[in-house]
Amino acid sequence: MKLEDSEKATVADRVRDFYNRHPYPPPVTELNGYRQLWQNEGRRRSDFHLFWPAKPFNEEMSILVAGCGTSQAARYALRHPSARVMGIDLSSTSIQETEKLKRQYELTNLHLMQLPIERVGELERGFDQIICTGVLHHLPDPDLGLRALRQVLKPDGAMHLMVYATYGRAGIYMIQEYCRRLGIGASDEEITELAEALLALPLGHPLARLLGETPDFRRKAALADALLNPQDRSYTVPQLFDFIQGAGLRFGRWLCQAPYLPHCGDMANTPHAARLAQLPIEEQYAVVELFRGTILRHSAIIYRDDNPFQTQSIQFDDEDWQSYIPHCLPRTISVQEKLPPGAAAVLINQSHTYPDIYLLVNQEEKELVDAIDGQRSINEIIHHTGRNQLDGWRTFFQKIWWYDQVSLEISNG
Repeated sequence: MKLEDSEKATVADRVRDFYNRHPYPPPVTELNGYRQLWQNEGRRRSDFHLFWPAKPFNEEMSILVAGCGTSQAARYALRHPSARVMGIDLSSTSIQETEKLKRQYELTNLHLMQLPIERVGELERGFDQIICTGVLHHLPDPDLGLRALRQVLKPDGAMHLMVYATYGRAGIYMIQEYCRRLGIGASDEEITELAEALLALPLGHPLARLLGETPDFRRKAALADALLNPQDRSYTVPQLFDFIQGAGLRFGRWLCQAPYLPHCGDMANTPHAARLAQLPIEEQYAVVELFRGTILRHSAIIYRDDNPFQTQSIQFDDEDWQSYIPHCLPRTISVQEKLPPGAAAVLINQSHTYPDIYLLVNQEEKELVDAIDGQRSINEIIHHTGRNQLDGWRTFFQKIWWYDQVSLEISNG
């Protein structure tokens, strides 16, 4: 439903007032652990090549954190000390909390402005990377917001976009409607009463699982943001692709791709696996979303549709794969306890929330993974571990990429 300009202004005012009173995420006062994590250059390299497989590593970027909340812009300034970071937000409370972190950590590379996303063009500059997570679905006109961000994304830039997913939030939308019908507001007393009422939810209610599995929902701020936000919309996979394309952008990849791929996890062993593989890739994503049923949010890496560079060109159907340099992604672990016969390790990316997304590897495969150092190409890794049949390992390296164990550098820079 299209809103009139006056209605859009009213919605925007309500959203701004809501986040001024209920800042989310809740403000933090300590980011030392986060800074320590990202002092590892290998971690930064692997993250960079997730967005830009075909570009040489470069830390002197300009980064926009659009809808930065209370700490996100400060986090990016800490993890990329050589970058120029700009944080904008509609909420004065969020900007004030981020200013505190800027002073505390002497973040001279961070600049902040209270500014709605729709007016981001007023910054009169372009950005190599834009981070916009958990924001556009709260705008009165998300399409206008995404088009505005596209205008300040450099032609060879990359954007991390996260929006709510429809099916996994069914329970949330049921309780949102429950709150609307009862006239429940966002005062501290009403939030406390709502939290108490939710303890009585039947175990079979779609929201009950989330309350049990998501520790964040035990906080008042998270409950208010999820259930009492004055503006909230969500997207199915096809709707998300329409949203991206309508703004003059194109899909690159999912930030974590394994949950969307029919050849990862239990779905690869269903009777429908072969039929699924015959569908166009975007339709595969849509089908997998329906099958999984509980995806809460879509996190995607996207680019301008006039990007002059071949930003996302990872292929395993020619011989170029041998020259790719794999980088282990953050939050990947190798578990070597309580393994089934024949397995030397189980590879897990802790960002995944589905228990079927893991890889069992034998001793030979484990040695290849252990040899990944962010410097050697796949060819060099194979020879370093004493193997000679290159093509026999094509499928294995493709699989660890599918399962979000590695990002791949395909540049010659």
